[in-house]
Formats: sequence, C-alpha cells, structure tokens
Amino acid sequence: MLPKLDPSRARFVIEKIDDILAWESAVENTRDSRFVELGKYLCEVRAGQYWRTENLKSFDEFLEKRFPESRRKAYYLMSIHEHLPKPIKKDLPEIGWAKAVELVKVARSDRDRFDSGAWLRKAHELPKEQFQHEVEKHLTGKDTELSDVIYFKLYKSQIPVVEQAIETAALMLGSDKSRGYCLEMICADFLAGAHASGGDPQVFLGAIWRAFQMLSDPQQLEFVNRIRTEYEGEGPTSIAS
Repeated sequence: MLPKLDPSRARFVIEKIDDILAWESAVENTRDSRFVELGKYLCEVRAGQYWRTENLKSFDEFLEKRFPESRRKAYYLMSIHEHLPKPIKKDLPEIGWAKAVELVKVARSDRDRFDSGAWLRKAHELPKEQFQHEVEKHLTGKDTELSDVIYFKLYKSQIPVVEQAIETAALMLGSDKSRGYCLEMICADFLAGAHASGGDPQVFLGAIWRAFQMLSDPQQLEFVNRIRTEYEGEGPTSIAS
C-alpha cells in the first residue's frame, strides 16, 4: 500500500531540503551545520514518498537530483537521524556530521548499552582522526595504527603503470598485503636506490633504462620513435640524428 500523500506537507518538506542545500552552498564557512535537520527531512521524504509530487520514479532519483556528486552522504545523514538518541541531537552540529556518522556506528553496535553522553564528550574532545580511531578500537577490540586517506590525481595514461606496479608488488610481498602497503614498499625501494647513490640524478636515468629493457622489441622501437618525434630538432645530437 502506498502511503497517503499530503501534497501540502510534501511541498513544505521538499522546499526545506532545497533551502538547506542552497544555504550550505552559499555559506561555505558554516557548511553542514544543519545536517541533523536535513537528515530528518530526508527520512520523511522517503517514508511519505514525497518524491512522487515531482513525478520521479523513486527516492534514489530524488537523491540523485539533489546530491549529484554522491548519494552516500544523504544516507549517512538519514542514519544519524534514525539511530542517534534525541537528547544528543542538539549537540551534533558542534561536532560535525563526520563525527556523528562515527557515533552512529557505535550506537548501532551497542544498542541499549550505548553511552551517548560519554561518546559525545569524546567527539567534542578528540580530533576527527583520533575519534575515528577510538570508534574502530571499540568496534573491533583491536588498537590498530592510525590511518589516513590520501588523494592525488593521475592522468589516465598513468593509471595502468601504477596499477601494474602495485599488482607486481603484491605478487612479491603476498596477496594478503594491502594496496597501501604495496605502494609503501615501492616507494621504499625507490628511496633506497636514491640514497644508495647519494641522490645522483643518474638514478633516475638508470630507472628509465631498466624500465626500457623490460619492454618488448616493438615497444622499445615505439618508445624511441616517440622520443625522436618529441625532440626532433631540439634535443641532443644523439637523439635527433
């Protein structure tokens, strides 16, 4: 049975969602401070199927329209509204939605044993990474090393080289090793070679030469032709000739 649709209430809630999203975009310094309110309204849209007032086919389509970059955040905000007790919700804007998501993990795990006051104090006192570490330790019972996510851009032509290097390292180190560990070992190997030669730039030339020797004969010929095309009339005599 479809829920009875109240068009007036649906329009009101959807306008509230759009107002909050527009306000967040305009006020960069206080972005996300209304995430508790936003999560509440999103839950109501889903429960009441208010997305039907916009002639959409599903709630996911409603989210895709308003969260084009990622719908995951919308579901995070809804989980905050659904799983955290009402008494602490007024304090959540002060700690931010990222820490609130971590609180949800503890609340879902502990259920009736969830000590919201104690965890809220930790969220206030600890930096985000350390708080995430405390949550992970509580959930797994293991005191693991702190981790971080590093982003950097690669050109599409670079991705196969990086992927193959990591896969090769995994074969040498063991398939149970994480990609991060494999990348660390690749970097350590590079640094070892650089330090062993006293930082001599010839190390870089040697690395290129070793990579060149790994190519097949046709690939080596293509590599040489590309160099000649790139540096024709500009490079050293040995290349241009």
